[in-house]
Amino acid sequence: MDGRKIIHIDMDAFYASVEQRDHPELRGKPIAVGHAEKRGVVAAASYEARKFGVHSAMSSQKAIQVCPQLIFVPGRMDVYKEVSAQIHSIFHRYTDIIEPLALDEAFLDVTENKPGIPLAVDIAREIKDAIRNELNLIASAGVSYNKFLAKIASDYRKPNGLCTIHPDQALEFISRLSIESFWGVGPVTAQKMHSVGIHKGSDLQQCSLEMLTRLFGKAGSLYYDFARGIDLRPVEPERIRKSVGCEHTLEKDIHTRSAVIVELYHTATDLCGRLERSCFSGNTLTLKIKFYDFTQITRSLTQEKELRTMKDILPLAKQLLKGIDYSMRPIRLIGLTVSNPKEEHGNHQEWRQLEIEFAQHR
Repeated sequence: MDGRKIIHIDMDAFYASVEQRDHPELRGKPIAVGHAEKRGVVAAASYEARKFGVHSAMSSQKAIQVCPQLIFVPGRMDVYKEVSAQIHSIFHRYTDIIEPLALDEAFLDVTENKPGIPLAVDIAREIKDAIRNELNLIASAGVSYNKFLAKIASDYRKPNGLCTIHPDQALEFISRLSIESFWGVGPVTAQKMHSVGIHKGSDLQQCSLEMLTRLFGKAGSLYYDFARGIDLRPVEPERIRKSVGCEHTLEKDIHTRSAVIVELYHTATDLCGRLERSCFSGNTLTLKIKFYDFTQITRSLTQEKELRTMKDILPLAKQLLKGIDYSMRPIRLIGLTVSNPKEEHGNHQEWRQLEIEFAQHR
């Protein structure tokens, strides 16, 4: 175990809480940030809405079904960015070693902190109080000796939670976790783990490194370490942008080749504009297709040349599309992402805060 002091701060229902703060008439009511149209998607939900089962990425129509009194509020990304900057100014009172994960969450390394406060939990408590008193918003905080455990701790007592996982408690704490709580374990990986009898942290702790790497490749060694409370990743205050992408949720499901090619063209046009604005290029193009039933697939190709212009991207996107059969499964969403930048192009790029895009509609 190392002697680091790591805090993970996670704003509670961030977008929805900002809307309720700025619009008192919405307080205490189930609200969703997004659009109520037939093809709309929930970007965020208040805790009042979550009690009914509403959650982010849910279709708006499904959200209305489970919560008929749901109130939809248009998103205001500029406001959320401004509030996020105010939150980060509070973080900087304690440390400059801050790794943002999104507008609403970040890791802080407070091993050496500006006020010289010995206990990380006291810093976390002060940050939570400052966010509440100065911004009238609620945050949850997790404190531990590495990023994996700090993030788990911040989720443990939400909302308005504060949880510390001490080194001598870590293994027992991890043993009780459901496997879905582990960083990097999504639905597909969780299902695979369940199929071999891994349901909780205690099950994972019994697995050998050889078994996990055989089943999950490089990620297996990560799961092996996490199960033992090991995470040596530093809090990184600067991050190189690794990808640029966009997604279009369509007004209606499509399945004819002509309609799909038109939408693919629109998506590629949008992507090229974003690449130009961000001065980014990469060597890998990824196509994402979400079908009418919300199942999705991705396909990728890597080229020697950099991908930046329509001339580079559209033919490659069409090539990726050829391997996908959508004749009997209409398409709901098309996404394109350029990634894998050459190292020499990334060395001088500054960290850019992750922007969570609202779904676009055509």
